[in-house]
Amino acid sequence: MEKMTNSINWFEIPVLNFDRAKEFYSRIYDYEMHEETMGPFRMGFFPMDRESQGVGGAIVQGDGFVPTALGTKVYLNGGKDLLTVLHRVIAAGGEIITPKTLISDEIGYYAVFEDTEGNHISLHSME
Repeated sequence: MEKMTNSINWFEIPVLNFDRAKEFYSRIYDYEMHEETMGPFRMGFFPMDRESQGVGGAIVQGDGFVPTALGTKVYLNGGKDLLTVLHRVIAAGGEIITPKTLISDEIGYYAVFEDTEGNHISLHSME
């Protein structure tokens, strides 16, 4: 079997109110989320560096995409220190579920927030 560089190459976060979710993620990451309609789905894209084979993802609105606090967990990149992103969550309309918490010195920190759609999303950083 071919050895893979990354276990994940794409993720999708379901949303019901696309404009509200786009505004939320644009605010917490301090960037303007690019959007496109692809078939029956409206998608907003997270930043991704294709040249370094980085992991990409999107918020998605469409049939079959239902937000939930249960199920698969996604850890978004919190940058150098996830507090930068986490401090924007409440002002953007979300809720902090688990504050910045040390996993271990070798693994770093995580936090969990609820987005405007009801999804529980985690952040990770080394500091």
